[in-house]
Amino acid sequence: MRKTKPVKVTALAVDFGGTVACPGPSPDAATVAWILRELSGPVIPDGFATAFEEVVRRARIADQPHHEQTSFAELLRLAALESGVRLDDPVALAQSVFTTLPDADIDPMAAHTLRNLYEAGLVCLLACDTQRPESVRRATLRRARIEDCFEVLVLSSTLGVRKPHPWFYAAVIEAAGCPPQEILFVGDTPAKDAIGPLAHGMRAALISPDGRPSGLDPRIGVIAHLSELPAYLESLHAH
Repeated sequence: MRKTKPVKVTALAVDFGGTVACPGPSPDAATVAWILRELSGPVIPDGFATAFEEVVRRARIADQPHHEQTSFAELLRLAALESGVRLDDPVALAQSVFTTLPDADIDPMAAHTLRNLYEAGLVCLLACDTQRPESVRRATLRRARIEDCFEVLVLSSTLGVRKPHPWFYAAVIEAAGCPPQEILFVGDTPAKDAIGPLAHGMRAALISPDGRPSGLDPRIGVIAHLSELPAYLESLHAH
C-alpha cells in the first residue's frame, strides 16, 4: 500500500468570536447614541438613535448580497446627516465607541493553545468579520497576552468585505506568505470558516461542539474546541 504524503501546515488562520472568544457585544442604536453624547455633548440630537437604526438596516440590505461591509464610521456619518448634524471626525468617534464598549472575552484555554502553536513555529493570523477597528481588536488580544502571536490581523472592518467574499480569503493567503494548501483555517461557521476556505485552496477545521454537521465535506476536520487543535494537527502530519 502506498503511503500518503504527510500534510504540511505552515500557517493558521483563526476566527475570533466562537473560536478564540465568546461573541462580543454588538452596539445597539441607543448605546451608540449615548456614547456619542458623552463624547460630543448636545450636538447629538434626540433623533440620532432612530436614524442610526435605519442607516444600519439599509446598509445591511445593500451589503449582504455581495458580502460587503459598510464601515462603522460611515454608518455614524450617515446617521448624523439624517438627524441634521455633521460629525467632524467619524473615524475617531467610531474608535471611541468601540473603546468604550467592551469587546469579547478571550477563552484562556484557546489563548494557551494559540501561544503553544505560535511558539512551535506556526504563523498565526486572525481572520474574522468584525465592526471593530484593528487597534481595538489588538488591545483585546494584548489584554489576553496573545497579540504577539498573530503575524497579521485580517479583519472585515479593514477590508470592507466579509467572509465568504473571495477578497477576504485572498487577503488571508497573501498575509500567510505560503501556498494556500499549507494554511489551516479554523472557525465555527461552516460556510465562512470551512467551506469558503476549502474552495480557495486552504485546509479547514470546523469548531463544532455538537460533532460533525450532516453533509459536511469529509476533507474538513471537526474539533469541539480550539484546545483540540494540536492533536488534530498531529493527526494531519501522521497521515
